[in-house]
Amino acid sequence: MAHGTGEPADETDRIVELQEEVQQLKEAVTSHAVVDQAIGMMVAMGRVDPEQGWTVLREVSQHTNVKLRQVAELILLWGRTGEIPGEIRAEFEAALDRHGPTQIPGSPSG
Repeated sequence: MAHGTGEPADETDRIVELQEEVQQLKEAVTSHAVVDQAIGMMVAMGRVDPEQGWTVLREVSQHTNVKLRQVAELILLWGRTGEIPGEIRAEFEAALDRHGPTQIPGSPSG
């Protein structure tokens, strides 16, 4: 087996591997941004802090068997259009009730 015959294929394979890795990283960054936006929306509504927002998304994803990124996208869409699948909405509201504040922010304490 000569050195020269294997190198171009090895380089080509490595380039393909690196291109796939770059694509995966781009998707991860996009996914992270979507999740962060959904958490930010919950925080802005005054329902949860960022850590609780992450927990809410994770629980909705687990309880509905929908990927976390897709749950985040649906929540963002809900914020823009007011529409969300009923099962996701019910689980989202239940998770917010479990993890959100017991009092509406800004209201006088009892």
